Amino acid sequence: MSIKVFKTLGEGHRYMKTWPMVRQLSYYFPEYRVIRATQIAVPLMPVLALLAASSQLYIHGWAFLPQAITIALFFISLPIQGLLWLGWRARHPLPLTLLDWCDQLTTKLTSMGIPCRPLGPRACYLDMALILKSAFERLDAHYWEEL
Repeated sequence: MSIKVFKTLGEGHRYMKTWPMVRQLSYYFPEYRVIRATQIAVPLMPVLALLAASSQLYIHGWAFLPQAITIALFFISLPIQGLLWLGWRARHPLPLTLLDWCDQLTTKLTSMGIPCRPLGPRACYLDMALILKSAFERLDAHYWEEL
């Protein structure tokens, strides 16, 4: 594995911690579902990997050791795949429609006196997550019901 993969995993973890886990956003962005699945998979999949591998060895014997290892590696790779996707998504550039919407949200936050950094042309989903997190912490529920 190269350093880039570990950097992407770290960015995925940071993005997972930054993204506001609010149900209203789940209708528009897949992050809510991916983050929930990854959060569940991180503690659960190593246990399932051990259980699946040991059951293969118990039922079929030591002759099935390669298959048991393959099954265990598959289960362990599932949360890693979620973190890799989140890391890729965190650095993915925003489409113009989302960039415009985030600029409107930034303008609303700064008019309320909340310090918010404006997005530039190279804005990514992690930048949007930071704005959304501060917006969900400070804006009232009425604004999000209109969304």
